Amino acid sequence: MVCHHGAGYSGLSFACLAREVGLLSRGECGVLAIDCRGHGKTTRISDDDDNGAEIETEDLAIGILTDDLVNLISTVYPDPNSAPSLLLVGHSLGGSVSVRACPLLQERKYRITGVGVLDVVEEFTLEALPMMHSLLDARPDGFNSPEEAVEWHVMTHAIRNVESARVSIPGIIIPNPDPSSGPAYLWRTPLRLTAPYWSSWFTGLSSKFLLTRTARLLVLAGAERLDKELMIGQMQGKFQLVVLANVGHMVHEDDPGRLAEVLVEFWRRNERVVIGVKKVGEL
Repeated sequence: MVCHHGAGYSGLSFACLAREVGLLSRGECGVLAIDCRGHGKTTRISDDDDNGAEIETEDLAIGILTDDLVNLISTVYPDPNSAPSLLLVGHSLGGSVSVRACPLLQERKYRITGVGVLDVVEEFTLEALPMMHSLLDARPDGFNSPEEAVEWHVMTHAIRNVESARVSIPGIIIPNPDPSSGPAYLWRTPLRLTAPYWSSWFTGLSSKFLLTRTARLLVLAGAERLDKELMIGQMQGKFQLVVLANVGHMVHEDDPGRLAEVLVEFWRRNERVVIGVKKVGEL
């Protein structure tokens, strides 16, 4: 499973899920969880401005992020013929990246078992984008300690699983280079600066998901919220839909055990399909 996180998070958000996948598959299925550019432990790209001074830039355009994922997989597995089959799993922004990367990897002759998208639906996500700034305004500028950051995420139900929060949250904050100017720890990825990319990240996601030539899985949190395109696709049997109860947007952190069951079952069913029999999503 190749896992791509959402905006502002890191590959560590899949840590507990990876453990559960390993246990359920008895080590047969591995997990590769990446940090995309500008997130986790990746280093920022530096350019020089017209005056020769070094400035920090980060291109988070959806095409760039997609190419990053494709190039990373091509680097880890240079030979598609000897590479393992891949199940692409993406949360929120990561779901959009995974869907777009699938055909590019298939062009390079990688075998894609399926694509799993976690809690993102194009229409509802685009409708919610105008509220993002007010949500970011409600976040603290930083924290006095990693423990305080973990506590804030759990108390606000941003993440409902304390164990997962303890693993993932320290990776999305960094020490303040000037502690006298504010909190001791700041957000590693300034989400407000990514606003110019928000709309392009999700526009066209539903149609691209339905056109992906592999098995398709959509996992939603709490309630079935499909836009018209996905609703028609579901009625036509083009993808598997799973709705998890008692979880929030961070479905893979809130209930990694249940999600692992869904993903491993989806992987097993589509990985071992008899030749000539269509996979789920290819009907």
